[in-house]
Amino acid sequence: MNALRATAMAGMALLVAGCSSIGYYYQAARGQLALSHAAQPLPAILNDPATPPDLRARLETARTIRDYASTDLKLPDNDSYRKYADLKRPFVVWNVFAAPEFSIRAREWCFPVAGCVGYKGWFDQQSAESFGETTRHEGYDVFVYGVPAYSTLGWFDDPLLNTFIHYPRTELARLIFHELAHQVAYAEGDSTFNESFATAVELEGVRRWLSRAGTEAECAEFEAMQVRKRDFVELVEATRTRLEAVYASKLEPEAMRAAKAAEFARMRSEYQSLKERWGGFRGYDRWFGQSLGNAHLASVATYTQRVPAFEALLARSGGDLERWYLEARRLAKLPAESRTSELDKLAPATGGVP
Repeated sequence: MNALRATAMAGMALLVAGCSSIGYYYQAARGQLALSHAAQPLPAILNDPATPPDLRARLETARTIRDYASTDLKLPDNDSYRKYADLKRPFVVWNVFAAPEFSIRAREWCFPVAGCVGYKGWFDQQSAESFGETTRHEGYDVFVYGVPAYSTLGWFDDPLLNTFIHYPRTELARLIFHELAHQVAYAEGDSTFNESFATAVELEGVRRWLSRAGTEAECAEFEAMQVRKRDFVELVEATRTRLEAVYASKLEPEAMRAAKAAEFARMRSEYQSLKERWGGFRGYDRWFGQSLGNAHLASVATYTQRVPAFEALLARSGGDLERWYLEARRLAKLPAESRTSELDKLAPATGGVP
């Protein structure tokens, strides 16, 4: 996952931000500095007799995946994910998504370099929760969640972290490919473009990696997981579509709230049916166990809406990854309206624009 990109230029931000923003940028700069200081080169950790055997094995696996990312997937060959840091916490940052009570459109926050993004990240969970509560009191639906990794777009050497190093091999590969993709192409102020491109890269990358290094069980589980993810996204998109119609109606606020509650209840019920189809798989129970709102729906769309367009672009590039990346960089540089038009020609966005 990708968050808090503004930390890469936090020093600049402190110079241009208003007084109300200084506290936020200070925590961003301090958090990034602490992370960078905690990171150690992999050889030093691997050669340290005190390194636990399980961690050593995980780091060796990560190093192999990281090498594959550059040699075979043509992702940036730099020091990102060639260091390791133990942050002594379960997530590296906590993201805050927000959306109005009667809209699926995510609220945006604007930062130097990163532009405007549909979430705001914090290195401290309590600060994120406090900001989320303040935003909720302003009338927004809010979703606060921890993320295991983020990209500084190449401004810093993003390290491997304790927050994800113990993931299964396929998930570890997926995350590394996704985060490195953010260094390939980045459209300022277009979170959906950026995250959808990185998601498309991770999917293509994992399939290629599994075809070479995966076991039969890993390949089967990855494809089964893609089916479940597609089912989940389709369920969310169907709910979004119905809610957009509700919000566009001329219902009175109380009636609209009742209709909104009914749609979220329907989504929960349909999820139970999905679980039966999946043979009891419960991987989305935590997500559905929250008090769901528009911000939750917006967060899903950010990562998936443009994936079909990028997959179509890869096919048009003849499966050539370097040509694909070149086209993605070209699109990233276009004005937003032109970029949207080209992506729509490749494949219309799913679920509307958040």
